[in-house]
Amino acid sequence: MNLKKELDELLHYRNAYFLAFSATTGYVCFGWDIGLIGGVLALPSFQQYFGLDKESAAARATLSGNVVSVLQAGGFFGAIISTWFANRYGRKPSMLASAIIFLIGSVIQSIVGLGSTPAVGLKLFYFGRFFGGVGVGLMAALVPTYVSECAPRSIRGRCTGSIEVAVGLGNMLSFWVNYGASIQIPFGEIQWRLPIIVQIIPGVLFFIFMLFQPESPRWLVEKERYEDAAQSLAYIARTDPLSAAVQLTLSEIRADFVGRHKLSLLTQFRKMGENRIIALRCFIPLLLTFFQQWSGTNAINYYSPQIFASLGFSSTTASLLATGIYGVVKFVTTCFVLAFVIESWGRKRTLFYGGLAQGLMMLWLGGYAAVHPEPNVIPATYVSIVAIYLFGVFFCLGWGFTPLVLGSEVAPGHLRPAVMSLATAVTWLFTYVIAQITPTMLARITWGTYVVFGVAGVVMAVWVWVGVPETTGVPLEDVKWLFEGPLWVRFVQDAPGGRWVLGKRRAMSIEALKDRAEGLWGGNDTVSEENAPEKPSAVVPVDDPLII
Repeated sequence: MNLKKELDELLHYRNAYFLAFSATTGYVCFGWDIGLIGGVLALPSFQQYFGLDKESAAARATLSGNVVSVLQAGGFFGAIISTWFANRYGRKPSMLASAIIFLIGSVIQSIVGLGSTPAVGLKLFYFGRFFGGVGVGLMAALVPTYVSECAPRSIRGRCTGSIEVAVGLGNMLSFWVNYGASIQIPFGEIQWRLPIIVQIIPGVLFFIFMLFQPESPRWLVEKERYEDAAQSLAYIARTDPLSAAVQLTLSEIRADFVGRHKLSLLTQFRKMGENRIIALRCFIPLLLTFFQQWSGTNAINYYSPQIFASLGFSSTTASLLATGIYGVVKFVTTCFVLAFVIESWGRKRTLFYGGLAQGLMMLWLGGYAAVHPEPNVIPATYVSIVAIYLFGVFFCLGWGFTPLVLGSEVAPGHLRPAVMSLATAVTWLFTYVIAQITPTMLARITWGTYVVFGVAGVVMAVWVWVGVPETTGVPLEDVKWLFEGPLWVRFVQDAPGGRWVLGKRRAMSIEALKDRAEGLWGGNDTVSEENAPEKPSAVVPVDDPLII
């Protein structure tokens, strides 16, 4: 795609892009919180203030794990309650509430110890981390659902994928704020307080930006507020609420919600198992986020200063500098993938290639640590540092944001808030697990830590190859047709090399499945390449400015 076409598309979809930008600002808070704490824990001023420098290495590792993981405990709770908030009050009010909760938690963390002893301050710090985590957990669950429900399908992957750009931006900024504080601010309380204070800025911006965005049209349809839904669709598409495109999309959304209005939270969870296909569509987002955490990305995000120190960067400043560079690498890669890869490569290829490559990088690190356990620099050390940076590149290629994109697309529309809240809860649960066990793993099994994550990367790539559909360019209301017929045939045919494995066997097209449902096609669930029916000419074009 040339630059002129990119600019024309940006102008054409500017309302949708600004909506995605506004919503994903919440994920800057998420990324900032993830990247912030590892660098703060590494600052000698923080360690001295709370007495960590007087603890044994084992006790220090345990306390570090607790400080990091208490945020995940709050995030898990926030993700679980997000479904109730989103269904009762709407996506937009719930996101505004999440911003307020995050801001209160950040303020508490920044003032701990003032007017009290450091021991009391540490307890208050734990509470602030937990409370802020509730807000971040709400954001993390609500934003993907909101963006996927609002974005036109031709740019849906890019809009939903911008979540990871926001995470990368928050990571990168927090890394460099930590580094700047370590070299520019004199030793003392303000050195570790300032990075925490600065994270208030993205929270304020998220709240302000979301004030000007519409409610999700799908939530409005579910509440039978059809005129408001048409207004939201018209804003996104920059057209009239009575236009044919708006009315077509509105009718498709209404058809998808027939008999499913105002489902209670308990009913939504119960309906996740109403049949095998629905259960599979609800399970895939959960497994995607589970695998995402076992890639090892948050082990590096949270403990990168310690990991770089184990490679020979002995000083705090040097390890924070290496961490800052890692943040830049991830952010730049994410922007590139979002702009040029996610819609052209599709979901499966990015997940497959990204999983394999990041797994190989982890296996290299495991091999290096096994052969050379001493923390001094040799020529292979530089290769290992490059491997860490390449891991960040390959993670951003696939497993950084594609799980959110694919998960929100696969989830059934009437159950999407509940499914995505569970998927986000899985993210927080296993982020908590990784945050807790990584210091212990690095201390006890050392190189085995990287091998565990490397093997996980290979396993997740194999599962993606055979176990998930390709949703690129498919309207949300048509995703259900990807689960008709022999699933393995459809899933494999869209995987790299899958058509060669299947020979001439192919799954039926979505249009043919629709025709069969209407009695216009009487063929089998699979067809040969020669006998595949042509697509009917009446299909709505994929570049329609509105089709979501």
